Amino acid sequence: MARHNHIEKVLDTARDGWSSLMRDWDRSLRSGNYPATTRYNYLLAAGQLANYIEAGSPAFDDPTAVTRTEVENFQAWMIETRSAATAVNKYKALQQFFRWLVEEEELDHSPLARVRQPKAPQKLIPLLSDDDTAEVLAACKGRDFADVRDQAIIRLLYNTGARLSEVAQLHVTDVDLKREVVRLRGKGAKDRQVRFGPKTARAISRYLRVRADHRDAMSDRLWLAVRGGAPLSAKCFRNNYCRFFGCVGVMGLASASSSSSSVGLTS
Repeated sequence: MARHNHIEKVLDTARDGWSSLMRDWDRSLRSGNYPATTRYNYLLAAGQLANYIEAGSPAFDDPTAVTRTEVENFQAWMIETRSAATAVNKYKALQQFFRWLVEEEELDHSPLARVRQPKAPQKLIPLLSDDDTAEVLAACKGRDFADVRDQAIIRLLYNTGARLSEVAQLHVTDVDLKREVVRLRGKGAKDRQVRFGPKTARAISRYLRVRADHRDAMSDRLWLAVRGGAPLSAKCFRNNYCRFFGCVGVMGLASASSSSSSVGLTS
């Protein structure tokens, strides 16, 4: 629901000449079953481009009049003020927007047709040593609900290389202990099945046993909060575990775990 509110805010604050087309584009995205997060990021990029151009040309208010030079200037500004990775994301979003305008016959050709995608350096994901792995697992060793849950989450994260967001949104039915397989929902609504090892399977099985006595045991979401009332939200999940990794003192782990990591852990 929060993401849908963000979408409405982007659309409500869009420039007059852009608003109608952006709303039509969002309808097209919804009909294509694009996730709310993708829709928000796409619409935000279009809105940011409009604001950038308007800042230099107050009278400008027509997305069909955007030029290659304006896109390239916007792209360079994103690299300077944000990062090359952010500029790449904006490029991909705007590519979709102007492609849709061409399909709708609002444009003859996209201004991005000859704009090069920015090059973003790939960040290497730090690998955990055996000592680091032992330290992280020891930090949540215990028998209470939170400890048992955290052991299962951490083993699943390291064993599968999944993103925090992918593990956070798991449902009970996504885990198949018999086959030792978990179904992950990635970006762009792309599902995949990933195997995990016997130690991870035991940790998850142990969590499911203590979860059965939880007040919210009937929830379809896998990870429950200690006090109940609601499952762990993706935002709380990410904040809690990034802070946890940082407190343990494993360098680079907090940032690595929010991406598509391949952190090693013996299964």
